[in-house]
Amino acid sequence: MRLNAYLSSCGVASRRKSEAIILSGRVQVNGKIVLAPFFDVDPENDTVTLDRKPLKFSPHVYYVINKPAGYVCASSDKYDPVVVDLVPHEGRLYPVGRLDRDSEGLLILTNDGQFTQSILHPSKEIRKEYEALLNIPVNAKNLEHLKAGYDTEEGRHVKPISVSVMDREPGGRWIRVVIVDGLKREVRLMARNAGLKVERLIRRKIGRMRLETLEGGGYVSLSFSELYTKIFDGGEV
Repeated sequence: MRLNAYLSSCGVASRRKSEAIILSGRVQVNGKIVLAPFFDVDPENDTVTLDRKPLKFSPHVYYVINKPAGYVCASSDKYDPVVVDLVPHEGRLYPVGRLDRDSEGLLILTNDGQFTQSILHPSKEIRKEYEALLNIPVNAKNLEHLKAGYDTEEGRHVKPISVSVMDREPGGRWIRVVIVDGLKREVRLMARNAGLKVERLIRRKIGRMRLETLEGGGYVSLSFSELYTKIFDGGEV
């Protein structure tokens, strides 16, 4: 395992911040200072210290949760409860992607930074499916605006893969939205651009993994292979 990934797995910091820590000369492997972030270490046999204090390696863990509204996607927050407190864990966990405070649904928590990057990288084109309850029934004009997308403040045009009205009460107010980008508040901004307001937002799918039975605040612990299979081949939680 690369040294920066080892530090991240021990809960020291993110891989990027761990690189700066290593370059500062604070990390030793088997008693010798190592300044190379990509130096290979054996988690079972090598002794790694930070400021001469031994680090405890944390094996990779993967949780899938049904995030309830009111929780923020962070490791800590001064004002609101955080998603990592919904699962038992030691060391540092990270949410893969984000759901804003008022949104619900599928969210992955892990200490595996490499897996996180593989899911978030645009080249993977991992689709996310949302169900949104709007403040008023959708008409044909609203629907066309939703499908057309919107322009970000940076001048980028963001467009959904698809938008459809769901057969769900209250009639005409629930829509299904499929996106790839996953930008901050993307579905809410899309709705606002169409003259609508999202009253409830649920992420139903990540890739081919679908939320079915997990109750709000519930979680399931999966192995890497189980999670990978659910995302790319299909599966319910």
